[in-house]
Amino acid sequence: PDSNDLAFPPGALYSRKFTIDGEQISLQVQDTPFVSLEDDTDSICCQEQINRSIYWADGFVFVYSITEYESYRVIRPLYQHIRKIHPNANIPLLLMANKGDLLRARQVSSKEGLQLASELGGTYYEVSARENCEGVHEAFQQLCQEVSRMIGSCNGEKRRGLHLVRPKSPNMQDLKRRLKQALTSKGKSATTL
Repeated sequence: PDSNDLAFPPGALYSRKFTIDGEQISLQVQDTPFVSLEDDTDSICCQEQINRSIYWADGFVFVYSITEYESYRVIRPLYQHIRKIHPNANIPLLLMANKGDLLRARQVSSKEGLQLASELGGTYYEVSARENCEGVHEAFQQLCQEVSRMIGSCNGEKRRGLHLVRPKSPNMQDLKRRLKQALTSKGKSATTL
């Protein structure tokens, strides 16, 4: 791993504040571990942490590298996995093609990215996180606007995931400790998770 991998470990949770249409919103971004395809099939192999993140998320950012076709191939099966968890929800999503500065090493065309975004019903951005972070910022702001509009149009009837408590940490050690305390407490009250 390079120094960036050490500074930003997979699974990190980031919090930022955005102002959209004059209203300040708090954004939590769960950077999930890498998802891969199982043995040249179209089935994905993902950790339980990813399923937890999918369950509470109000929007999704699918990221692939234009220089690595395999990363592009994972997107469709991952989307289908998300639809199994949220079969009827109208969830905003963003398809982000990264490494837009490495055009000579391109393996995935812009046309392929646009077609996939259209198929998934999402917005397409081709960016270079290394050379132009403004493009990434613009993409996230667009997604936040879509999420904000969707929540605002619910008229008080939120979809299942919107009212869930967001995780405070990407690891589960604190949750396990609190659960153990609850189970061994003097009152031994029943707890539903």
